[in-house]
Amino acid sequence: MKKLLFINLIVLFSTFLIAQEITDESVEHSPENSKCFYCHGNPTYSFYNEILERNVTNRMNPYLIIDSALYYYQNHSSFECIDCHSYGFKTFPHDNELQMEAMPGCFDCHEGDDEVYNFAKIDQQFQESVHSTKHSQDFTCWMCHNPHTYKINARNNQNLLETIVYDNNICLSCHADINKYQLISSDKNPNIIEKHDWLPNQISHFAHVRCIECHTDTSNNILVAHKVQTKDKAVRKCVECHSQNSILMSSLYKFQAIEKRNKYGFFNASTLDDSYIIGANRNYYLNVLSGLIFGFVLLLIFIHAVLRIFIK
Repeated sequence: MKKLLFINLIVLFSTFLIAQEITDESVEHSPENSKCFYCHGNPTYSFYNEILERNVTNRMNPYLIIDSALYYYQNHSSFECIDCHSYGFKTFPHDNELQMEAMPGCFDCHEGDDEVYNFAKIDQQFQESVHSTKHSQDFTCWMCHNPHTYKINARNNQNLLETIVYDNNICLSCHADINKYQLISSDKNPNIIEKHDWLPNQISHFAHVRCIECHTDTSNNILVAHKVQTKDKAVRKCVECHSQNSILMSSLYKFQAIEKRNKYGFFNASTLDDSYIIGANRNYYLNVLSGLIFGFVLLLIFIHAVLRIFIK
């Protein structure tokens, strides 16, 4: 129960962090978008019913309510709604057939846009991921990256713990929500806590590493790996992270590692700003000193043994 409460607190904390960062300095709001938010930003909407010949107020589908503050904080905040949705939505009430329209994908706009984000490599990894191979066209980029709220975090946020919470919530948005999970699967949503019972100090791990650290195949070409692997290939050996060659340096701490930060001889020094990882944060000078001390102790033991032999 405490662990489930912890996961819920993670979700609430990330929402609080986003809300704290939203200011009045957001991009200029589109007048066209304001018309959409007049309905889709509220729990109810009204329209004139020609059959009843009177105004009718209905409840808005909660899944269709968009927080305008979050929208104008995310990556595509400069877009108008009709940049992605059909122009037919400009007519209200909307035609029911518009609900069946196909939504554009990332590569409808970003195809060939590889100079900064390496979208081609991301797409290749995604196509090889268990999400794509198991669920095919049912699983799209938007399943993880909500088009109305998603904001790049790992590349821009200096607070790594906030990035961990934000990215983990992307996974938990399905794996801790049976309603969304069953959009693409009729299977029972596995209990995250029970599935990770083998993990020592579980809460600390959930708070200091992302799901993708253990569940993706890392790549040197992109900042965030997208090749989610099957559960039998997930990292289970402690030494994979708790060692000088920690896989965290090629995933979670990749951006800091690229900057080649080093502090007082510590291996993987870029991790020290946020946590101490046993086995990974070794210090070169302390290693040498401890080796000398150990050798000196062995020498004393040897001399002591030799003197005892001669005295006898």
